[in-house]
Amino acid sequence: MRKLFIFPIAILIGTLSVYAQQPKKPNAVEIHEAIKKLNFLGSVLYVAAHPDDENTRLISYMANKVKARTAYLSLTRGDGGQNLIGPEIRELLGVIRTEELMAARATDGGEQLFTRANDFGYSKHPDETLDIWDKKEVLADVVWAIRKFKPDVIINRFNHRTPGTTHGHHTTSAMLSVEAFDIVNKKDQYPEQLDKVTPWQPKRLFFNTSWWFYGSREKFKNADKSNLISFDTGIYYPTSGLSNTEIASLSRSQHKSQGFGSTGTRGTQLEYIELIKGTFPKDSKNIFEGIDTSWNRIKGGKVIGTILHQVEKTYDFKQPEKSIPQLLKAYQLIQSLEDTHWKQVKTTEIKNIIAAAAGIYLEAVANTSTATPGSQLEINIEAINRSTAPFTLAQIDIPALGISHPIQKELIDNNKYSYKETGTVSNTEKYTSPYWLENKGTLGMYQVADQNHIGNPRTSRIIQANFILTTGTYQIPFIKEVVFKRNDPVKGEVYRPLEIVPEISVSIKDKVIIFADGSSKQIPVKIAASKNNLTGTLRLSHPQGWTITPENVPLSFKRKGEEKNITFTVTPPAEQHEGYLVPEVQINTKKFDKEIVTIDYDHIPYQTVVLPSETKVVRLDIKKKGQHIGYIEGAGDIVPESLEQIGYSVQVIDPQTITKNNLAQYDAIVIGIRAYNTIEALVQKQEHLLRYVENGGNLIVQYNTSHRLKVTDKLGPYKLALSRDRVTDENATVSFLATDHPVLMQPNKITQKDFEGWVQERGLYFPNQWAKEYQPIFAMHDKGETEKKGSLLVAKYGKGYYVYTGLSFFREFPAGVSGAYRLFANLLSLGK
Repeated sequence: MRKLFIFPIAILIGTLSVYAQQPKKPNAVEIHEAIKKLNFLGSVLYVAAHPDDENTRLISYMANKVKARTAYLSLTRGDGGQNLIGPEIRELLGVIRTEELMAARATDGGEQLFTRANDFGYSKHPDETLDIWDKKEVLADVVWAIRKFKPDVIINRFNHRTPGTTHGHHTTSAMLSVEAFDIVNKKDQYPEQLDKVTPWQPKRLFFNTSWWFYGSREKFKNADKSNLISFDTGIYYPTSGLSNTEIASLSRSQHKSQGFGSTGTRGTQLEYIELIKGTFPKDSKNIFEGIDTSWNRIKGGKVIGTILHQVEKTYDFKQPEKSIPQLLKAYQLIQSLEDTHWKQVKTTEIKNIIAAAAGIYLEAVANTSTATPGSQLEINIEAINRSTAPFTLAQIDIPALGISHPIQKELIDNNKYSYKETGTVSNTEKYTSPYWLENKGTLGMYQVADQNHIGNPRTSRIIQANFILTTGTYQIPFIKEVVFKRNDPVKGEVYRPLEIVPEISVSIKDKVIIFADGSSKQIPVKIAASKNNLTGTLRLSHPQGWTITPENVPLSFKRKGEEKNITFTVTPPAEQHEGYLVPEVQINTKKFDKEIVTIDYDHIPYQTVVLPSETKVVRLDIKKKGQHIGYIEGAGDIVPESLEQIGYSVQVIDPQTITKNNLAQYDAIVIGIRAYNTIEALVQKQEHLLRYVENGGNLIVQYNTSHRLKVTDKLGPYKLALSRDRVTDENATVSFLATDHPVLMQPNKITQKDFEGWVQERGLYFPNQWAKEYQPIFAMHDKGETEKKGSLLVAKYGKGYYVYTGLSFFREFPAGVSGAYRLFANLLSLGK
């Protein structure tokens, strides 16, 4: 995917490109836009709950038009959602969505912040949300973000006054923001933070409202807007050839795991914000009214502003280097500022502008993409000055590798200087992995030991090169992450981060293995070496009552990158039971029981995650009828693999190939989640699927949403209307409405025990209207709500059965929930 260098915001400032490790190469227009931003000392913090909640139109407008330092505080990383681009769920999905947010901010010019709140799934009310999140700690993180970022203005995406009308996470984000606004300047609130940050009081708090919050466009049109401010966020940027809304669409389209590709729009687009706290600005077009956003706002800033406004005014687009002498004067003055916050922010900005104006390119590239503690690395250094400005490379330090090298090399215009360094990774170096996954958290919270990490989007890379450049009497340090790069025959130059990984990675491919009877299974364990010349012993730790052979296996690896697959025979106990298998490699006195997981998609940087290696094993008491299952894949789930684990033969069906004659071979056909929302071909093929049922087949349709439903008139053989009804409490009581129905009796007798241990929710998007031919099987509800009877509907149609279910089998199967497997086996067995 190409990098986006055409935006009016100079994306070298405070943001990262899609290929995060690749050096920025800004053009003259971007440098000038960065100088404009350098002359604006004001900040906006946008607050919501999840990746994709943010209003990219408003973020882009504030960052690019207003030139404000703009950040999005997402309380969660979106771990509880679904993945439309791959198999990753939960923590790994959170890693993907974190990077998608970073790609979005690199596109719209914003920055990205988080709290430790874990997206545990849909919540109906803030009370439920705060029962699972630790309110005190999440509020602490919001306060921390405000004190650290120091916004003049906060904008909430959601309405704090309407709990229970939307996702509980949404309303909670606004409620916590409002509460934080009132306490963030009080020294007695979270005083433990004050050795790292200072109290801060934002000037104004707004709610980003729209017609949607009023119920209709007509109601919004007629509403009192005296407390609202509006912006035309559809403005056009001639320097880039794009409208603000086009940039916003490109930003939103980075949320690819959610299928949020967005088509760019042009023309006027009004955005409204409602004042919640603070004083209403006298100039309704300026949310910073009354706030000095010039250099005059800080002591010692006036002279800096005078210099930099002259730089902005006299900037030469053909020769940006002409600005360097004045930029250097301003840089030196910034280093003397007493205001540490703006000193840090503006130092980063002006250093990057100086480097860009001089065409300075600095890079430290390792000879490998992975290294282990104690290993030696070769680093290729490159430095070039592509201007007549006199710069000298004085020194290069890579502290993590024990490298400190005085150089004193004059960088002559367009003459590349390169050489090699060799250093050693510390034996005690931590593995590279998302900091929020280092410690085991709870359902609602990630555990982070280091306060300085909280809120950061990524883990700071420990292996960094510090290039110290001098020019005249000025000395400027530039810090660059040490990276790895290679040439790809198709993509060309490809960058990857340098990762510190364990010497050995051990993993079992399947994270849940189901034993449908007492038969043994052959379980392969994959072992990969990240270092040369390793010998050790592999064993499989297991729960009591399970038998593993062999007990242990000797291992020997000659080369880094070598892999082996060792197969163990695993025999379950006679009775239903579950536990965990943990592969362990012993090398001398060290035990290795972690796996290296890689995430590789073109739209985000390559990711390495080091996780505990464990696989849940479940001995089921399960019976089944029928064997040959056809599966039409929907928006992404592992139901086919799960059914194969309990002994079914599953064939994935391409909907385009469905004819009126080729479905009869299947004992049952299962349609994946949201298939009727995502697969256009089902509009034409639905009549064949219903004819299959009529002729004696068994069709099981998993949940869809009423929004963007492609098959509307004949979703089922009889009238069936979807709703937004759902039961989010995974422990909600389940009542059996049809106790003698075959789906509860054959071949497995379903009891209340089968609904124990469910995860995240009972189900979602249940039908709320259906024809009398459908038999509701269960009733359930969340606290304080009416009974929902649409979670599982079964209808006899012709000679066969049609089943519609909103039960969340797609979540329960990966968690190895026994009862979910037993119930689904009964659905597949209908009519057999």
